[in-house]
Amino acid sequence: MIRGLILFICIVLAFSATAQQESRSTDSTKILSEVVIEAFQYDRPLSEIPASVGVVSEKDFSRFSNSSLLPAINTIPGVRMEERSPGSYRLAIRGSSLRSPFGVRNVKVYWNGLPFTDAGGNTYINLFDQSSFQQAEVIKGPGTSLYGAGTGGVLLLKNSPATPSGVNISALAGSYGLMQYSVQAKAQDEQSSIRVLYAHQQSDGYREQTKMARDVIQAQGDFMVSDKGTLSTNILYTDIYYQTPGALTKQQFDENPKQARPASGAGPGAVEQHATIYNKTFYSGLSYDYRWNDRWSNKTGAYGTLTQFDNPTIRNYERRAEQGLGARTNTQYDFTKGKVNFGGEYQRSFSPVKVYANNLGQSAALQTDDEISINTYFAFAQAEFFLPSDFFVTLGGSINKLNVSFLRLSDMPSFEADRKFDVVFSPRVALLKKVNDDLSIHASYSQGYSPPTVQELYPSAGYFDQSLNPERGNNIEFGVRGTALQKTLSYDLVVYNFHLDQTIVVRRLEDSGEYFVNAGKTLQRGAEVQLSWSPDLSPQAFLSDFRLSTSYTFNDYTFKDYKKDNTSYDGNDLTGVAPNILFASMDAELQPGVYANVNYTYTSSIPLNDANTDYADSYSLLAARAGFRKEWKKLSLDIFGGVDNLLDKKYSLGNDLNALGGRYYNAAPGINYFAGIKTGWKLE
Repeated sequence: MIRGLILFICIVLAFSATAQQESRSTDSTKILSEVVIEAFQYDRPLSEIPASVGVVSEKDFSRFSNSSLLPAINTIPGVRMEERSPGSYRLAIRGSSLRSPFGVRNVKVYWNGLPFTDAGGNTYINLFDQSSFQQAEVIKGPGTSLYGAGTGGVLLLKNSPATPSGVNISALAGSYGLMQYSVQAKAQDEQSSIRVLYAHQQSDGYREQTKMARDVIQAQGDFMVSDKGTLSTNILYTDIYYQTPGALTKQQFDENPKQARPASGAGPGAVEQHATIYNKTFYSGLSYDYRWNDRWSNKTGAYGTLTQFDNPTIRNYERRAEQGLGARTNTQYDFTKGKVNFGGEYQRSFSPVKVYANNLGQSAALQTDDEISINTYFAFAQAEFFLPSDFFVTLGGSINKLNVSFLRLSDMPSFEADRKFDVVFSPRVALLKKVNDDLSIHASYSQGYSPPTVQELYPSAGYFDQSLNPERGNNIEFGVRGTALQKTLSYDLVVYNFHLDQTIVVRRLEDSGEYFVNAGKTLQRGAEVQLSWSPDLSPQAFLSDFRLSTSYTFNDYTFKDYKKDNTSYDGNDLTGVAPNILFASMDAELQPGVYANVNYTYTSSIPLNDANTDYADSYSLLAARAGFRKEWKKLSLDIFGGVDNLLDKKYSLGNDLNALGGRYYNAAPGINYFAGIKTGWKLE
């Protein structure tokens, strides 16, 4: 498969190099080379970026129902987002979901340049509404050289300037009790811009015990305090709750996929125990961007966060009061033939955790009373050189440090432990050759270092693990991107080879508790292809916009040097990773404002345990959205409706990996419908 893709890349190179080069007269299609990328501080078009980066724009998000980030993020090859039930997300970049029973782990998330992932490595990405940001950049492969410890990639969430001034209102309703509405006000002048958002979403869910409700209040501002400095603020408050139905066995899934996990023996079920997550989080960030002169600039920011987290589960009732703070600084020096970036990041969190018995959704007898403190910091430096003949070279690296302290107050005497991980240097070297305006080739080598997250050191099994070791990985990749057919076709192709040592995998207890172990090595080889074609249409044509897009992900992921209970799993497929994922879409818009989007996704069978004795079946999904949108001088209107899972396929999304008793399956919704309206008033 890899050889075939390399051959395909060579054919594309030869074709593109000889294709006629003409500029397009319209901007109906935004080709890949026109996208400006902030990843790795490049701030250049994607055609000049020696890295695997996927971009989701505001227009991409609006192609779907607007109730979830999942479908838009999943258009990026190599990226897989899952929703086990409404509000319960998982995110994997190149297979990292093996460490994520729930939530987002081993993926570093930033919001407008500040860390949104906490010091312990956990990210509550479900705190955001779909309208909370306008663009997402996904860095695939280790981003350690500039973003700290991690092997699973980086997600950069960004807001566009609050222009023009005005008010936007949206409302959405759909199957299974889905309801969503938001109000957003924007104001801007020459010195400042402000955006304020309120959004509410609720759903009854497809299964029993899957209700959710979320309220989001968000405020952002950019203020030019001088000719050389801009002050930015980011404030977010979210109150979310979502029920957790638990996973089903294959028999239960086949008989009634809508049911929550039933009682088993003496153990109660999810409905009986009112299994739910309650999360109230306040996040506040402040950053200052200052430019001394044409060469020197600095951006420094700090944030603080408070979270009240309650989680009655089938086995117990957990309460956490999380407090976090952090800061990041980056200084940039520009010179004629390149630039240098250097800086650092510090994060600290403190979390008292109390675990009680769960008495039908109410906290009962205290089981454990713990306190966890985390300190993590890293320093980074990166140099770029613009060489003759359109060569671009990047040399970067970071030094990372993590300390975790644990105190159990419920033991007599109290128990105290520390994990102080060694300082690790993680380098990155990248090279890009820009052949011409329509073709660039890039290659890179990077090392990744990923210490266990707090949820892995302190799993739901209820103990502090002092033996779990960090993952270490080496990644080599080669890619080509560009345009052809007079810039109507854009393409982005990458092949990579990632060797991961001390791979962290999840293990399950009979009562649904989990713990983590190091599983030797994994070989993660893959290819990612993204193509988009849009004809050069006349602005006066009845068909004003048309686009065909596709992305393909090939994952050849296997275990190596991995034994469990004297059984070798060498050569087995990596748990939870689909070998093949295909996405295809068609977008069309007519001159009167009528538009349609059609999306197709195929996911091949997924191994559900390390032994590869159980697999989730492959499935195909078809979705569509159609509507009418129109802009007048000060008014905009978008009325739309659509359907998801048009083929009414029964499938599981967000499987519980290595689950005892074969309880792997979290059933996703069958065919469902939605309709909505968006309107806006410009005040200028």
